Amino acid sequence: MSQSADHLHIAELVDRARRAQAILNGYSQEQVDLIAGAIVYHLSRPQLAETIAEMAYDETKMGLVESKRAKLTHKMPAIFHDIRTEKTVGVIDRDEENGIITIAKPYGVIAALVPSTNCEATPIFKSVLGIRARNAVICAPHPASKKTTIFVVDVIRQVLRALDAPEDLVQCIAAPSKALAAELMAQCDVTMATGSGDMVAAAYSSGKPAYGVGVGNAAVIIDETVDLTETASKIRIGKTGDNASGCSAENAIIVQASIYDDFLRALEKEGAYIATAEEKAKFQAVLWENGHVSRKVVARPVGEIAALAGIAVPADRKFIVVEEQGAGADFPFSGEKLSLVLTCYKYDAFDDAIARVNAITGYSGSGHSCGIHSNDPERILRLGLETKTSRVIVRQPHGVANSGSWSNGLAKTFSLGCGSWGGNSVSENVTQKHYYNTTRIAEPLDRSAPDDQAIYGPLLGKIAAVRIAAGA
Repeated sequence: MSQSADHLHIAELVDRARRAQAILNGYSQEQVDLIAGAIVYHLSRPQLAETIAEMAYDETKMGLVESKRAKLTHKMPAIFHDIRTEKTVGVIDRDEENGIITIAKPYGVIAALVPSTNCEATPIFKSVLGIRARNAVICAPHPASKKTTIFVVDVIRQVLRALDAPEDLVQCIAAPSKALAAELMAQCDVTMATGSGDMVAAAYSSGKPAYGVGVGNAAVIIDETVDLTETASKIRIGKTGDNASGCSAENAIIVQASIYDDFLRALEKEGAYIATAEEKAKFQAVLWENGHVSRKVVARPVGEIAALAGIAVPADRKFIVVEEQGAGADFPFSGEKLSLVLTCYKYDAFDDAIARVNAITGYSGSGHSCGIHSNDPERILRLGLETKTSRVIVRQPHGVANSGSWSNGLAKTFSLGCGSWGGNSVSENVTQKHYYNTTRIAEPLDRSAPDDQAIYGPLLGKIAAVRIAAGA
């Protein structure tokens, strides 16, 4: 399409969305909850979930059907369980002590970017949270997964029709392109950006507000206080889910020297293939093209990656481990790989382990997350204090737990904010509260201004003793 044709095409979608949203704006909390719950319920039914999962795999050739199915049958219901009782319509909070009434109001029309690695679940997630906050949603699929995204959106529209709700509350660009995605972001009120770094950057430069996600590259410390067999199993679970398509999958492990060899053997029992130095060089040659991870290896089976590298790997191997000594541009295995390749480091003192995490995430994945398998509370706290990461996952499969799970208290999501470190506006899991505006009504209070003692408290004496040239 020409630039003007792109503009007109998106303008038509946005106009339909605004008319649908104007109707939704009059819905009650009970009505939006019913719609959102119905979408999750019907799209999580096993037969339909299987159809969508198979379609996503067939179209993209990435990931695992069983992992994609689980996102629909398990993760989406878990997300809805998290948000079901959260108020999103009208008065959502009354602070009697401070005389504040908080009211939730919709953004209007949300541009929802959908990545090819999660085309089966992202449209559902963003539509459900959007509709619960009385927004309309327009999905911009990745061209490589448009068939699946369009199918999912069509099912959502079927649910809307069955409930006599405007079906244009959720729409999808049928012939996606970067130009149309850019136009969508420019015309909508807010963008929920999940995708490549380039797409997230485009969202932030669209001239409209955006919630973006950052690059993942989870580095996980393993110390000598944990059970090695149990920990190796957790690493395998976190690494191999959906063939490592997710940004939260373990990308590097940093293992204490005294347990290093034993832990490698434990990983082998869990299905790891430990690459030799010669094989590492061959894997490196096929994992990257022009400085970027090759799409030929993203979320692909171990056998395919090994075949590309010309390496004979036993058929029962579930992931590949390469040993590394450094981090940065000269050590590409220290970066995000989006593949079944795990980088392994050795450390002596815990200070060295933290320094390694910072070097790895400083090179790739700043602000995203890190993890630790340790039973030492002081070490766990230090990792949280001394790294520029938004999440620290403790003794859990990182790839599963990082986006929230039944095993921890993080908000369940498919969008992970990485704060200013990762170029994002929030440093937490993006969830329902990020899908609406708020208005606060402030009632007058019968309060008088406090004196200096009440204002500054125990700081007053030290503050008053400070002498500056301008005088008091």
